[in-house]
Amino acid sequence: MDSLAAVPGTGPATSPLPVVRKARGPRSFADLPADRCLVMGILNVTPDSFSDGGNYVSADKAIAHGLKLLYGGADIIDVGGESTRPGAERVSPEEEQARILPVIEALAKAGAVISVDTMNVETAAKALDAGASIINDVSGTTFDERMPALVAERKVPYVLMHSRGDARHDDPKANYTDVVAEVLAELAELRDKFVAEGVEPEQLILDPGLGFSKTGEHNWALLRALPEFTKLGHKVLVGASRKRFLGSLLATAGKAAAPAERDNATMAVSVLSAANGAWGVRVHDAGASLDGVKVASAWAG
Repeated sequence: MDSLAAVPGTGPATSPLPVVRKARGPRSFADLPADRCLVMGILNVTPDSFSDGGNYVSADKAIAHGLKLLYGGADIIDVGGESTRPGAERVSPEEEQARILPVIEALAKAGAVISVDTMNVETAAKALDAGASIINDVSGTTFDERMPALVAERKVPYVLMHSRGDARHDDPKANYTDVVAEVLAELAELRDKFVAEGVEPEQLILDPGLGFSKTGEHNWALLRALPEFTKLGHKVLVGASRKRFLGSLLATAGKAAAPAERDNATMAVSVLSAANGAWGVRVHDAGASLDGVKVASAWAG
């Protein structure tokens, strides 16, 4: 396995940034609330994400939206520069970094706890240097073989998501005999590979990967089985926000609800996820889900 010395250029971003005021609240992963499910706000700095592509593609607009998420109650801001929607094209690590590093640096200076949504180890390293404190990797079974070494060396939390391949294309790998048992087993196998490379078990956050190598029926089965995932002994993140299976559920006259019309259903999933032991939910509308998970926490006492 390549050493981290082979990962080029891990210095902080140097792009000029707008002045942003400090936020009140957590400043690091360790400061995050421990008495309720956390809310991770999605910030796509891309022209082609399925829900909000192009809305925040400039650094100024992305920073402004990140601050809106932060002041609206998001515990974590998840910043990504590459879309994984079906049909999206890959971007180079250099382009990905140019999109997100100025945004991460500015939001970190404002006091946000930041997760970097990337499959590239070079991008992950530079994002950590720029102020991110979590790596959120959707690559699943195709993870970069250098990623465990980076996670082990930096001692940062790492979201290990289940997927059987690239989600950008129709995926014949969404074929299961028992989706819950198979996803649990495959996540445990991935977990063991990271631990064998020196990653501490408590660094790992598991994500069932809704919509990645999954049909709508698979997604619902995995959500119903959420307590089985928490039994693996790790934090569990649920990412259902505005996804296609919610649009299908809310269809009218045979037409799926548009992504922006799926926020109420997303909030309902957040409440049920919190009630069933999720550590966090990844959402576009942070305020609604924050209200929901607070209700779930109060209900549970």
